Amino acid sequence: MAELRHLVLVLGDQLDLEAAAFDGFDAEQDAVWMAEVAEESTHVWSSQPRIALFLAAMRHFAQALHAAGRPLHYTRLDEPANRGSLAAQLQTDLERLRPAALVMTAPGDWRVLQALKQVAADRGLPLDIREDRHFYASVRDFAAHARGRKSLRMEYFYREMRQRHGVLMQGDEPEGGQWNFDADNRDAFPAAGPGALPPRALFEPDAITRAVIALVGQRFAAHPGRLDTFGWPVTRAQALVALQRFVAERLPLFGRYQDAMWPGEPWLYHAHLSAALNLKLLNPREVVDAAVAAYRAGAAPLASVEGFVRQILGWREYVRGIYWTRMPVYADLNALDAQADLPAWYWTGETTMACLRDAISQTLQHGYAHHIQRLMVTGLFALMLGVQPRQVHAWYLAVYVDAVEWVELPNTLGMSQYADGGLMASKPYVATGKYIERMSPHCRGCRFDPAQRSGATACPFTTLYWDFLLRHEARLAANPRMALQVKNVARLDDAQRDAVRARAAAIRRGEVG
Repeated sequence: MAELRHLVLVLGDQLDLEAAAFDGFDAEQDAVWMAEVAEESTHVWSSQPRIALFLAAMRHFAQALHAAGRPLHYTRLDEPANRGSLAAQLQTDLERLRPAALVMTAPGDWRVLQALKQVAADRGLPLDIREDRHFYASVRDFAAHARGRKSLRMEYFYREMRQRHGVLMQGDEPEGGQWNFDADNRDAFPAAGPGALPPRALFEPDAITRAVIALVGQRFAAHPGRLDTFGWPVTRAQALVALQRFVAERLPLFGRYQDAMWPGEPWLYHAHLSAALNLKLLNPREVVDAAVAAYRAGAAPLASVEGFVRQILGWREYVRGIYWTRMPVYADLNALDAQADLPAWYWTGETTMACLRDAISQTLQHGYAHHIQRLMVTGLFALMLGVQPRQVHAWYLAVYVDAVEWVELPNTLGMSQYADGGLMASKPYVATGKYIERMSPHCRGCRFDPAQRSGATACPFTTLYWDFLLRHEARLAANPRMALQVKNVARLDDAQRDAVRARAAAIRRGEVG
């Protein structure tokens, strides 16, 4: 065997032929290394749709590498000699391949980065970790933005990004004269419902994906979720079709209804592109450019386009910066000292609460729920129940097909659970069941009353909202954005407080819900 100069390590969320790790690649003296390993599906109890998406996309990318003439050393999950973890598999393969150096694009998971760095160190091999050009901002860019700031609000970072990259700008001013259009983007659906919706961009599994589905169904049969409706894009070509379909069919109404929910309708006007973006099948620049082009062509209103751009150019870049400038300590933050266990029905959807049953059931079926279902249904309940943040994080990382730790962890611990004490969010996002009633018809078919805070028919969200305020009254009193809510809880007399606490205790014991 000729001496191997560089072994290029490619992870399951780095499926980009133009990644920095391939700069200077020479097929005569370099090779690519990829491995499917059980640990990446078991360090959290990953759902079957999530496992299947990663494996199917990896195997299709292996085809793309072969077509590009790049030598590849690929280990499949079902190979007898599979060592079960990235570190162990790499250690074994290095014995055989004996490269002079290792090269990789910066990974999206602190745990994986540390494991691979340790392998390189143990072998005495240079490890060249290259910038991930998939993002608009580097980690150094974000660190420079964050330096000297007591709080890190996304809005200010987003404005800097708009200005730096000239996105939706007219000279030095934002397009339309304002930076965001939230006031236009928070409608619920009319009472009759969303009406005729464009069909989801569904991709029929080919032979490779069908083989993966069969493998996952056999190897991970005890894991949550279903695979009978699997149709996610697993190639770049499919991801580009999904992007085109979103811009043409859903983007015009995305903004208006991005916070709305409707039972049995998981897809609505959302993009469903985050998984393809996080696997690197799509570049965020082409996604943002396509949305802006639709606005320029008069095919989508500014409010919708700006709301979508903010999720990509603003929020997505921002949470990555939070993750890589705050790890590893960020993962253990628990500012509210939440210690309850995650209810077991988060893994089954078997609850009488209609909104939670709908959100969790569709999550397990498709590996997907949109951001309001995550923040203001599943996340909200866990926050007000007082679930230990690490458990909430493990659930989100396990069940969603777009979950990679750099994006999932800050969204969960910071935005959803307020575990960082306000670094990301200016206040805990807490609300009664009346919020869910306003944004969806779930409450019409539910046995609980969102207007009641105590008693046998009280909505658990409403009970837990008041209980949350009671438990954290002193802390929240110091937060100006919580002043009105704290004043409201101060009006409760002792009997009302006792009734709320008793009902909340019953919910925590599993007697309600």
